Amino acid sequence: MKSILDEIVARKILEIAAAKRRVSEQELEFQIAGLAPTRDFTTALRRPGEVTVIAEVKKASPSAGVIRADFDAVAIAKLYAANGAACLSVLTDEHFFQGRLENLTAIAPAVGVPLLRKDFVLERYQLLEARAAGADAVLLIAEILPGAMLAELHQEALKLGLHVLIELHDAEQLDRVLMLNPALVGINNRNLRTFETRLDHTLELMTQISKEATVISESGIRTRADLDRLAAAGVSGVLVGESLMRVADIGLALRTLRGLA
Repeated sequence: MKSILDEIVARKILEIAAAKRRVSEQELEFQIAGLAPTRDFTTALRRPGEVTVIAEVKKASPSAGVIRADFDAVAIAKLYAANGAACLSVLTDEHFFQGRLENLTAIAPAVGVPLLRKDFVLERYQLLEARAAGADAVLLIAEILPGAMLAELHQEALKLGLHVLIELHDAEQLDRVLMLNPALVGINNRNLRTFETRLDHTLELMTQISKEATVISESGIRTRADLDRLAAAGVSGVLVGESLMRVADIGLALRTLRGLA
């Protein structure tokens, strides 16, 4: 039986093929040739004594459906930036998360903080898309990049000047992720095959990761107490979307999460 993750990957392959028919890889190469360097996504997440927040611009998800009906990507991004988000994550998957690459393009000039393209990256073409749309960083998910694909895309992203957050959930992926010596390691508390979420998942995997690593905990983070637990385990930052997107006052929710309200 196919999991949701299997369905997402199968559809993404078709979407990439369609995107290539609209805009060639050569055209994207031309678009990014004269771009300024990316903003320093990695350094923005390293603030001694603070668990930094990557705040996510996210309209919907396969498990939760529509999270925020009054969705204005640029307005939300500005609120996040004004209330202390170190970086922003912009979901660009259309079919399953109701995101758009155009949201990233619109947000990029509107805020000063670094931006992550959050999607299911399978090919170099998507890295070019991300760079052309204004992303400073990309997410690479170990579970969907078997064999040499993860290492190859990691290197290609770095060549394009993109920062990289390498994400895993399954513990068996940990060695192949750490072998790449990534600047940022993301631990997803949500199992992308079942969509079950456990905050303790990060705490369990942290015991197997060097304290020098910059680790980002993702999914299931709702309260300041959650951040304090993660900080005590050595986590450097968190990626938070749904719990912020559901509230009326996004700015207040972010300040509260950061311990400032």
